[in-house]
Amino acid sequence: MNGFQLQADRFQWTIGFDFEEQARGEGYRLIAGVDEVGRGCLAGPVVAAACILDPALPVPEGLNDSKKLTEKRRNAIAAELREKAVAFAIGSVEAEEIDRINILEATKKAMLLAINALEPAADYLLIDALQLRAVPLPQKPLIKGDSISYSIAAASVIAKTYRDDLMSAYHEEFPQFGFAGHKGYGSASHFAAIREHGPCPLHRKSFRGVLV
Repeated sequence: MNGFQLQADRFQWTIGFDFEEQARGEGYRLIAGVDEVGRGCLAGPVVAAACILDPALPVPEGLNDSKKLTEKRRNAIAAELREKAVAFAIGSVEAEEIDRINILEATKKAMLLAINALEPAADYLLIDALQLRAVPLPQKPLIKGDSISYSIAAASVIAKTYRDDLMSAYHEEFPQFGFAGHKGYGSASHFAAIREHGPCPLHRKSFRGVLV
């Protein structure tokens, strides 16, 4: 990483367009933030989003790392982003493939799928924590990027709301696991359900605590 790939807690960055403006100063115009959600879950896909914001428009009120927002606020922000963003796209990798290629490679693949689906395509990437060597675009990985870059925060909100809706839908198919509540994360109730019922096709068999 170069000197501008900074840790938010060390340097006390606040969320804004600092990194986007730096990229624009270098001549780039379609700058996509990229983030993932579900990397630590026991069940369901890992989901990534890529989002290009319009610098001429104000960002949605309260835009920040999706983990810092209430569900109601996330949903409202996501709806506004889907309407006003220059482009956004989703990439998803299912549990079976996560078990086959490992969660890190699955996360990178989900990000790559999202980036490749952008229309118009990005010419520069701001990525939360990861570097994607398979992508032939200039890019900057940012530690805690969803807390310091509006574009990455936007991607985090879009990915989180998409995956939460997906897991709530899966709850209808597998109600015994309570996916609508914990969204596939390793809560006490989720572990108890796995012990009682065994894993379902959505579970990541390579993750600790899933096979009983």
